[in-house]
Amino acid sequence: MRWSALGVFLVLFVLVTALGFFAARWRRADLSQLHEWGLGGRRFGTVITWFLLGGDLYTAYTFIAVPALVFGAGAMGFFALPYTVIAYPLVFMVLPRLWRVAHKHNFITGADFVRGRYGSPTLALLVALTGILATMPYIALQLVGMEVVIAALGFPMGGLLGDLPLIVAFVVLAAYTYTSGLRAPAMIALVKDALVYLTVITLVIVVPWRLGGFAPIFAAVPPAKLLLATPPAHSLGSYSAFASLALGSALALFCYPHVMTGVLASRNPRTLTRNMALLPAFSLALGLLALLGYMALASGVDTLPEFAPYFARFKASFAVPALILHSLPGWFAGVALAAIAIGALVPAAIMSIAAANLWTRNIYREYLNPACSAAQESGQAKAASLVVKFGALLFVLLLPSSYAINFQLLGGVWIIQILPALLFGLYTRWLHRGALIAGWATGMLVGTLMALDLHFASAVFPLRAFGWTVPGYAALYALLANIAVALLATPLLRALRVADGTDHTRREDYLPASE
Repeated sequence: MRWSALGVFLVLFVLVTALGFFAARWRRADLSQLHEWGLGGRRFGTVITWFLLGGDLYTAYTFIAVPALVFGAGAMGFFALPYTVIAYPLVFMVLPRLWRVAHKHNFITGADFVRGRYGSPTLALLVALTGILATMPYIALQLVGMEVVIAALGFPMGGLLGDLPLIVAFVVLAAYTYTSGLRAPAMIALVKDALVYLTVITLVIVVPWRLGGFAPIFAAVPPAKLLLATPPAHSLGSYSAFASLALGSALALFCYPHVMTGVLASRNPRTLTRNMALLPAFSLALGLLALLGYMALASGVDTLPEFAPYFARFKASFAVPALILHSLPGWFAGVALAAIAIGALVPAAIMSIAAANLWTRNIYREYLNPACSAAQESGQAKAASLVVKFGALLFVLLLPSSYAINFQLLGGVWIIQILPALLFGLYTRWLHRGALIAGWATGMLVGTLMALDLHFASAVFPLRAFGWTVPGYAALYALLANIAVALLATPLLRALRVADGTDHTRREDYLPASE
């Protein structure tokens, strides 16, 4: 047991737990109203939204997985940087428009918008189910990140004693999320983001100082991991894989329910546009974070005997915790490991709230109890958030961690299939609701078959056509099939006079008041 690290870790964990329960009193409101519990009353300003979205998008698994990918696969891991460069201009253009129409019609979820825009309960149900299915393994991945941290602190790997800290952490998370709603992760995100920046900056200074600078670090990295591999003949190789991963991940980001929740909790569209200008500061931290993979390689942490059992179990995912333990004094290692663990709690809370909102608004209220009161609606959301969290916990405790990773790959393939209904719907009502359903079904089928063909070992599918091989993100290929079917089926359904839904929104709902 690493006692000094554990002591600091526990102090910080108790601090964020206290903040989580105190958040119910912050900007006190009636938490029996779903928009207060699930969206913080739509009152978060620029600073809180910046921390909330940062805590939402840059998770514990980001902290572990991006450097792990660089550690194991080299330069391919840096696709996360252009991905964020693409994502922020996209959401700068799109999400303020969504906020306006959602605020006008009291939409809580993306599926609410789809229901109002297309007048289709079926399409809204598919969007909601897709969001919940894609969110569950994402929460499980946060647990995997916490599992690595708990092992790094010295707890046994596996067994009741090893699992007990994880269970306790998520019981506490469930309690303060139930009590405080979205206010809890919003407040804790302040601490989480400060700790992440402190940890990354410290590692970027201390590790190169110990190794003699960045030149020895890059000299120690195998040349094959410094650049993308040159494609073989008649193949775009890693070039198309890198580009499609960046583009596809940026498009999928817009669709995740927890991102939608963070966005709709903002005070106004101007808050969002300011945040899209400010959030690239996290991309700088992400770039430095990716470099930790090279620093771990140069430090040779995977060759140190004391870390051998951890790498045997967690593989490259233990690279950053090993670098922390190897490079920093015990007390500061506790700070750094707490940053990763709190980086799991914040997004897990937001994700469970987002999934609960989808269940309550688009399944329970739509199909099971249309006449439910505001208190019943909020109660359902609170109960659903508990079910989602403990479902993810059981998933991690009962199945190998590789299952969570595999299902997260599939979750990315699935979630991007709701993009045509959401993104295109913000700008045009031309697409027929039946065509969008057909496109969604096609994308889900194609994407799932690609993932099965890859045996869930990778997200990159080698598409072969006309004598060329174009490896690319399976989610992006499935999305292209989705869009093609929606575009082709729309004029066909209109020619057959198949009934389309009623649009309950108006053009002026999407525009600033001055327009």
